[in-house]
Amino acid sequence: MGELDGRVAVITGAGRGIGREHALLFAAEGASVVVNDVGGSNAGAGIDAGPAHDVVAEIQAAGGTAVAHTESIATWDGARSLVQQAVDEFGRLDVVVNNAGILRDGFIPTMAEADWDAVIAVHLKGHFSVLRHAAEYWKAQSKAGDQPNAAVVNTASGSGTTIPNAGQANYGAAKAAIAALTLVAADELERYGVRVNAIAPIARTRLTLATPGMGALMAEPEDGEVDLFSPANISPLVAYLATEKCPVNGQVYAVQGGAISRLRGWHDTETIETDGMWRIDDIAGRLPS
Repeated sequence: MGELDGRVAVITGAGRGIGREHALLFAAEGASVVVNDVGGSNAGAGIDAGPAHDVVAEIQAAGGTAVAHTESIATWDGARSLVQQAVDEFGRLDVVVNNAGILRDGFIPTMAEADWDAVIAVHLKGHFSVLRHAAEYWKAQSKAGDQPNAAVVNTASGSGTTIPNAGQANYGAAKAAIAALTLVAADELERYGVRVNAIAPIARTRLTLATPGMGALMAEPEDGEVDLFSPANISPLVAYLATEKCPVNGQVYAVQGGAISRLRGWHDTETIETDGMWRIDDIAGRLPS
């Protein structure tokens, strides 16, 4: 018996890297998987249906169940068709794993509008679009008296949550917004039987290796050593969050190497107060910095 037997999952960006490992593990644990990937470059250029179909073939060769979806989830219609394909192919939808992403790094004074828009579209709009159409499906289920036991796992990043990374204003802003979206969605959708969590992963992928300084931190292990930074080491947490028995809701977890940490967002650390109207000089003399 697999941990995800009978579950139907859609996984975005599942043609390579971390998403591919999610798809392989989910299928090995008994889930039916819709493998989404447009097959573009790191920067989101180009279209290639090959990666998604290759993962599907690998799953099927191992005795699992999967189909490919190659439309862009950065579009409203592409996200809708992903959710609809799961329902059409497998009769239901239980899990959404939002993983698709691109990089177009650049410093703020020289970043092109297109590079900002593309990253926000794939990461933030892509997460919301799939979530929105899945939520509509689950709400209708709940209203019809068939309460779901559904799960969403979003993909944030340390770049947007704990370690601001120069040159990634677009990526960091999108990832920080995804963490916030996760908390709002967890609060909204719990009534419909939907849990929403997020991970902030670090693993050896083509995107992280393209980030300056990251390659040295995640060198290939020596023969016989455990590969803690393999993308496959991220997927067990995602699979657990997707199981029917998991009670966790509204959390963001950093997962890297051999560590999983629960993250907390903005919170009060030091406060100044006044009994009257604020004055500039009063603030200047007391504001925490």
